[in-house]
Amino acid sequence: MLDALTLYRAARRLHQLGLPVAPRILRRLTLYLHNSFVPYEAEIGEGTELGYGGLGVVIHPEARIGRRVFIGPQVTIGGRSRKPGAPQIGDDVLIGAGAKVLGPIRIGSRAVIGANAVVLDDVTAGAVVAGVPARELRVVDLPGRWWAGESIAEAS
Repeated sequence: MLDALTLYRAARRLHQLGLPVAPRILRRLTLYLHNSFVPYEAEIGEGTELGYGGLGVVIHPEARIGRRVFIGPQVTIGGRSRKPGAPQIGDDVLIGAGAKVLGPIRIGSRAVIGANAVVLDDVTAGAVVAGVPARELRVVDLPGRWWAGESIAEAS
């Protein structure tokens, strides 16, 4: 399927091969087809998924996203005015639809970000956050993607 993440991976590979124009064309195609901005400069780990093919997803070029992350539709992972840098997201994170993860912050592994949350501060590993601005609701210290009913051993 020709979703935003497939186009991102092709553009990133072409960029790594030193081709200057083809990655830009694929980035533009992603914008037109999916109304999303998934730049080839961003680091996105393997196993990461974009909900509904990545509709409306915006990712900062300096963002680093771990492995097996689920990013819902209409999510923004971006910067903030007067604060250089972009979010760094750990492994096995769930980001709900419409969430905004902004600024030079770190999201710990196995965290869950609720739908439409606005995350402006660091999130600890295994934490569940929601609200505007996002507040920590609880911390669940289990291995793997506990929100998907999996353990690390099952995901491998």
